[in-house]
Amino acid sequence: MFEDIDTDRRPVVLIWEVTQACELACRHCRADAQPARHPEELSTAEGKALLEDAASFGEGQLVVLSGGDPLARDDLLELVSYGDDLGLRMTITPSGTRSLTPERVGDLADAGVRRMALSLDGATAESHDAFRGEASFADTVAAAEAAADEGVPLQINTTVCADTVGELPAIRDRVRELGAVLWSVFFLVPVGRGRVLDPISPERAEAVMEWLSEVASEERFGVKTTEAPFYRRVELQSDGEAAAPRRRAGITAGRGFAFVSHTGEVYPSGFLPESAGNVRERSVVDVYRNADLFESLRDPDGYRGKCGACEFRQVCGGSRSRAYAATGDPLESDPLCPYVPEGYDGPLPETIAEPTGTPGSAD
Repeated sequence: MFEDIDTDRRPVVLIWEVTQACELACRHCRADAQPARHPEELSTAEGKALLEDAASFGEGQLVVLSGGDPLARDDLLELVSYGDDLGLRMTITPSGTRSLTPERVGDLADAGVRRMALSLDGATAESHDAFRGEASFADTVAAAEAAADEGVPLQINTTVCADTVGELPAIRDRVRELGAVLWSVFFLVPVGRGRVLDPISPERAEAVMEWLSEVASEERFGVKTTEAPFYRRVELQSDGEAAAPRRRAGITAGRGFAFVSHTGEVYPSGFLPESAGNVRERSVVDVYRNADLFESLRDPDGYRGKCGACEFRQVCGGSRSRAYAATGDPLESDPLCPYVPEGYDGPLPETIAEPTGTPGSAD
């Protein structure tokens, strides 16, 4: 379905951060989640209006309800059901807490949730809970099993940084064992509490991409990367198509992707917190299609540095969120990508150094 979407007109993925409230306080949390709900969260009525706007993007628009923990909202089932009735493909990324009981999973399935995404950042309780700084492994696995029992397709999200990269092969096994349909591998962007974590080096990232390409060819579940679109370059180069890439662009901030915060601000991505408008004042459809920020992000020819000169810019384009986090300019080059276009002699992004003694290997 993605190949048929005109990303100038609609996002492939629209995320609504329904709340920042969460029982957990994970070390890497993009949202910098808090224990209590924010008093200026979108109300039920405002949330329904947002979903109505989302439906006007076109048939089957994918909407992801995220947080914080969406379960912190007592109107969550009402919102899911309302979106489902509008023809939206409603999905959810709940936190792995004791509140995500099999009964809650069943209620979400009955309300119309089409997919559930759970975070797994270690293959064991010891590694997962140590990374997140919270005991959530057992609850996450129980929720994954409940999703299978309810027939809800499961997605596993994993953060890649210096602390987790060595766990990737073992996490892969867990993804298979849990029967997930998709493994979404998030490459760290230093925002929120994630600023205290160490990224992997560009060279290590390249090796992980090559390994993920092999995983995708060997496993029944799909593999995608988040904030690391140069995975598509690696795939193309491995297929011998370096000279004339033909695949369509991947999803990047503002180009096939939009994010609505808990207070209604519209960002190109949750990892690129630059507002282009607020849904209380302007339709999310109008912001996505016409805001200057979004339009600039959909023009890879306007990117700066080596990303702007790269022959893969149309199918990759680099992480606009990481460029923004590193330089304050979302059109600058992605510092995680090690590739330098042939003949390019301009400035290079500041090198990311991987901490000495990073454990394990994913290649």
